[in-house]
Amino acid sequence: MATLLHIDSSLLPGEASSSRAVTEAFRAAWLAQHPDGTVIYRDLAADPVPHLNLAAHTAGFADPATHSPEQADAFAARVRLIEELEQADTVLIGAPMYNFTIPSTLKAWLDNVVLFGRTMGETPSAKGTPVTVVASRGGSYAPGTPREPFEYVQNYLNALLADGLGLSVDFIVPELTMAPQNPAMAELVPLYEASRDRALQDAAVKAKELADRLAA
Repeated sequence: MATLLHIDSSLLPGEASSSRAVTEAFRAAWLAQHPDGTVIYRDLAADPVPHLNLAAHTAGFADPATHSPEQADAFAARVRLIEELEQADTVLIGAPMYNFTIPSTLKAWLDNVVLFGRTMGETPSAKGTPVTVVASRGGSYAPGTPREPFEYVQNYLNALLADGLGLSVDFIVPELTMAPQNPAMAELVPLYEASRDRALQDAAVKAKELADRLAA
């Protein structure tokens, strides 16, 4: 039975969030191909995971037999998140851009699942797992645009997820999402609408491709 790990991190609910709208389109298309599949869902805005503290950090470098009670509890919480990643056949992450980078709740999840000697190192435990990241943003940070130097979402996530954890990463980028709300961006609304429609279509196509690959 195929397993999808679906993570949202947008503060906005439902259709008010561009990243959530696209991850929902992906999930719906994936479930259409895997109606009996398992979805592990984490809404990091509604139910954030703990930020990495000293006990959780030091426990990752110590023999479990030597863990203090505080370390044991903190490490067990990390292991639950790591196991969800390891058992997933496909991972879907909603990563809106906040202040040029990812939400702190998503960073907290990443800090928990990065464990040297297990998920990161010579033989990463989830190596090769396909990950689709929906990297929405209010403006445009595409190559050649004035704000290209401020793109710290795709660059960071590709470095950590692909280079660090060995995952197979693909991005869907809905951009100019602030155009309908910002009068100064009114002339960009058609570009926003085209980007939104393309992202929704790409999500459905990508989900089906991954589902077909799993079924093969």
